[in-house]
Amino acid sequence: MRIYVDFDDCLCETAQAFTEIAFRLFGKRVPYEEVRFFNLKESFDLNEEEYEQMMEEGHKHEILLSYRETPGASEVINALLDEGHEVCIITGRPVMTYEPSRKWLDEHGLNRVELFFLDKYGRDTFYQKGTYNLELEDFYRMHFDYAVEDSPLAFQYLDHFPDMKVMVFDRPWNRECQLADRYLRCADWNAIRRAIK
Repeated sequence: MRIYVDFDDCLCETAQAFTEIAFRLFGKRVPYEEVRFFNLKESFDLNEEEYEQMMEEGHKHEILLSYRETPGASEVINALLDEGHEVCIITGRPVMTYEPSRKWLDEHGLNRVELFFLDKYGRDTFYQKGTYNLELEDFYRMHFDYAVEDSPLAFQYLDHFPDMKVMVFDRPWNRECQLADRYLRCADWNAIRRAIK
Protein backbone atom coordinates (compact mmCIF):
# COMPACT_ATOMS: atom_id res chain seq x y z
CA MET A 1 0.00 0.00 0.00
CA ARG A 2 1.06 3.59 -0.58
CA ILE A 3 0.64 6.09 2.25
CA TYR A 4 0.68 9.90 2.10
CA VAL A 5 1.88 11.58 5.29
CA ASP A 6 1.91 15.32 5.92
CA PHE A 7 4.99 16.69 7.70
CA ASP A 8 4.03 19.50 10.10
CA ASP A 9 1.85 18.49 13.05
CA CYS A 10 1.80 14.89 11.86
CA LEU A 11 5.51 14.07 12.10
CA CYS A 12 6.63 16.98 14.27
CA GLU A 13 5.09 19.43 16.70
CA THR A 14 5.23 22.55 14.55
CA ALA A 15 2.29 24.44 16.06
CA GLN A 16 3.69 23.97 19.56
CA ALA A 17 6.98 25.45 18.34
CA PHE A 18 5.11 28.42 16.83
CA THR A 19 3.39 29.13 20.17
CA GLU A 20 6.89 29.56 21.60
CA ILE A 21 8.05 31.67 18.64
CA ALA A 22 5.01 33.99 18.86
CA PHE A 23 5.66 34.54 22.55
CA ARG A 24 9.39 35.11 22.06
CA LEU A 25 8.96 37.57 19.18
CA PHE A 26 5.78 39.42 20.16
CA GLY A 27 4.89 38.47 23.72
CA LYS A 28 1.73 36.74 22.41
CA ARG A 29 0.91 33.88 24.76
CA VAL A 30 -1.55 31.48 23.15
CA PRO A 31 -1.69 28.01 24.74
CA TYR A 32 -1.43 25.20 22.21
CA GLU A 33 -4.99 23.98 22.87
CA GLU A 34 -6.25 27.47 21.94
CA VAL A 35 -4.65 27.41 18.48
CA ARG A 36 -8.10 27.12 16.94
CA PHE A 37 -7.26 28.14 13.37
CA PHE A 38 -4.87 26.55 10.90
CA ASN A 39 -4.15 30.13 9.82
CA LEU A 40 -1.58 31.10 12.45
CA LYS A 41 -1.99 34.79 11.66
CA GLU A 42 -5.53 34.48 12.98
CA SER A 43 -4.66 32.13 15.85
CA PHE A 44 -2.01 34.50 17.20
CA ASP A 45 -3.82 37.73 16.23
CA LEU A 46 -0.87 39.03 14.17
CA ASN A 47 -0.69 41.77 11.60
CA GLU A 48 0.80 40.98 8.19
CA GLU A 49 4.30 42.16 9.12
CA GLU A 50 4.32 40.12 12.35
CA TYR A 51 3.03 37.06 10.52
CA GLU A 52 5.76 37.31 7.89
CA GLN A 53 8.39 37.72 10.60
CA MET A 54 7.09 34.71 12.51
CA MET A 55 6.98 32.51 9.40
CA GLU A 56 10.50 33.53 8.46
CA GLU A 57 11.72 32.65 11.96
CA GLY A 58 9.87 29.34 12.01
CA HIS A 59 11.40 28.27 8.70
CA LYS A 60 15.02 28.98 9.57
CA HIS A 61 17.08 25.83 9.16
CA GLU A 62 18.17 25.57 12.80
CA ILE A 63 14.60 26.17 14.00
CA LEU A 64 13.15 23.51 11.68
CA LEU A 65 15.72 21.01 12.92
CA SER A 66 14.71 21.70 16.53
CA TYR A 67 11.04 20.70 16.10
CA ARG A 68 10.10 17.81 18.39
CA GLU A 69 8.93 14.57 16.85
CA THR A 70 5.27 13.70 17.27
CA PRO A 71 5.31 10.69 19.64
CA GLY A 72 5.32 7.38 17.80
CA ALA A 73 5.71 8.83 14.29
CA SER A 74 9.06 7.31 13.29
CA GLU A 75 8.35 4.02 15.06
CA VAL A 76 5.02 3.47 13.26
CA ILE A 77 6.29 4.65 9.88
CA ASN A 78 9.32 2.37 10.06
CA ALA A 79 7.08 -0.55 11.02
CA LEU A 80 4.93 0.17 7.95
CA LEU A 81 8.03 0.33 5.75
CA ASP A 82 9.29 -2.95 7.20
CA GLU A 83 5.96 -4.54 6.20
CA GLY A 84 6.54 -3.44 2.61
CA HIS A 85 4.33 -0.36 2.48
CA GLU A 86 5.54 2.77 0.69
CA VAL A 87 5.41 6.06 2.61
CA CYS A 88 5.63 9.48 0.95
CA ILE A 89 5.95 12.67 2.96
CA ILE A 90 4.11 15.46 1.11
CA THR A 91 4.59 18.80 2.77
CA GLY A 92 3.26 22.30 2.20
CA ARG A 93 6.50 23.81 3.51
CA PRO A 94 8.36 26.21 1.21
CA VAL A 95 10.61 24.25 -1.15
CA MET A 96 13.62 26.24 0.09
CA THR A 97 13.35 24.18 3.29
CA TYR A 98 14.18 20.92 1.50
CA GLU A 99 17.64 20.51 3.06
CA PRO A 100 16.66 20.90 6.74
CA SER A 101 13.43 18.94 6.19
CA ARG A 102 15.35 16.03 4.64
CA LYS A 103 17.93 16.25 7.42
CA TRP A 104 15.21 16.22 10.11
CA LEU A 105 13.71 13.07 8.61
CA ASP A 106 17.10 11.36 8.40
CA GLU A 107 17.97 12.32 11.98
CA HIS A 108 14.69 10.81 13.16
CA GLY A 109 15.27 7.48 11.44
CA LEU A 110 13.04 8.24 8.45
CA ASN A 111 15.73 8.08 5.79
CA ARG A 112 13.71 5.53 3.78
CA VAL A 113 10.74 7.84 3.11
CA GLU A 114 10.42 9.97 0.01
CA LEU A 115 9.92 13.71 0.55
CA PHE A 116 7.89 15.90 -1.82
CA PHE A 117 6.90 19.56 -1.70
CA LEU A 118 3.44 20.68 -2.82
CA ASP A 119 2.38 24.32 -2.58
CA LYS A 120 -0.83 23.41 -0.70
CA TYR A 121 -1.45 26.90 0.63
CA GLY A 122 -0.30 29.28 -2.14
CA ARG A 123 2.53 30.59 0.04
CA ASP A 124 5.60 29.33 -1.79
CA THR A 125 6.98 32.25 -3.81
CA PHE A 126 10.20 30.30 -4.44
CA TYR A 127 8.51 27.33 -6.09
CA GLN A 128 10.38 25.81 -9.01
CA LYS A 129 9.53 22.59 -10.81
CA GLY A 130 12.00 19.90 -9.87
CA THR A 131 12.53 16.37 -8.64
CA TYR A 132 11.02 16.96 -5.19
CA ASN A 133 8.52 19.68 -6.14
CA LEU A 134 5.05 18.66 -7.20
CA GLU A 135 2.54 20.69 -9.12
CA LEU A 136 -1.09 19.80 -8.43
CA GLU A 137 -1.34 17.91 -11.74
CA ASP A 138 1.67 15.77 -10.73
CA PHE A 139 0.16 15.12 -7.32
CA TYR A 140 -3.22 14.13 -8.76
CA ARG A 141 -1.52 11.53 -10.98
CA MET A 142 -0.10 9.78 -7.92
CA HIS A 143 -1.85 6.91 -6.13
CA PHE A 144 -2.40 6.56 -2.38
CA ASP A 145 -4.37 4.07 -0.32
CA TYR A 146 -4.15 6.06 2.93
CA ALA A 147 -3.35 9.61 3.97
CA VAL A 148 -2.35 11.17 7.30
CA GLU A 149 -3.20 14.90 7.35
CA ASP A 150 -4.06 17.54 9.94
CA SER A 151 -4.87 20.59 7.82
CA PRO A 152 -8.49 21.33 6.88
CA LEU A 153 -7.14 23.39 3.96
CA ALA A 154 -5.44 20.32 2.52
CA PHE A 155 -8.54 18.12 2.62
CA GLN A 156 -9.74 19.61 -0.68
CA TYR A 157 -6.71 18.07 -2.44
CA LEU A 158 -7.37 14.68 -0.90
CA ASP A 159 -10.91 14.72 -2.31
CA HIS A 160 -9.30 13.98 -5.70
CA PHE A 161 -8.55 10.46 -4.42
CA PRO A 162 -12.04 9.01 -3.82
CA ASP A 163 -10.80 5.54 -2.84
CA MET A 164 -8.25 6.77 -0.32
CA LYS A 165 -8.94 6.52 3.42
CA VAL A 166 -7.89 9.72 5.23
CA MET A 167 -6.72 9.65 8.82
CA VAL A 168 -7.13 13.12 10.31
CA PHE A 169 -4.50 13.70 12.96
CA ASP A 170 -6.53 15.21 15.78
CA ARG A 171 -5.45 18.83 16.40
CA PRO A 172 -7.26 21.83 17.94
CA TRP A 173 -7.65 23.54 14.54
CA ASN A 174 -9.46 20.62 12.90
CA ARG A 175 -11.82 19.57 15.68
CA GLU A 176 -14.79 21.52 14.34
CA CYS A 177 -14.50 20.09 10.82
CA GLN A 178 -17.33 17.98 9.50
CA LEU A 179 -15.60 14.88 8.15
CA ALA A 180 -16.78 12.69 5.28
CA ASP A 181 -17.25 8.96 5.90
CA ARG A 182 -13.82 7.99 4.57
CA TYR A 183 -12.15 10.44 6.97
CA LEU A 184 -11.24 8.96 10.36
CA ARG A 185 -10.11 11.13 13.26
CA CYS A 186 -7.05 9.65 14.98
CA ALA A 187 -5.68 10.79 18.33
CA ASP A 188 -2.14 9.54 17.82
CA TRP A 189 0.15 7.30 15.77
CA ASN A 190 -1.06 4.16 17.55
CA ALA A 191 -4.59 4.88 16.31
CA ILE A 192 -3.22 5.49 12.82
CA ARG A 193 -1.35 2.19 12.96
CA ARG A 194 -4.54 0.34 13.92
CA ALA A 195 -6.46 2.04 11.08
CA ILE A 196 -4.03 0.88 8.40
CA LYS A 197 -4.90 -2.71 7.64
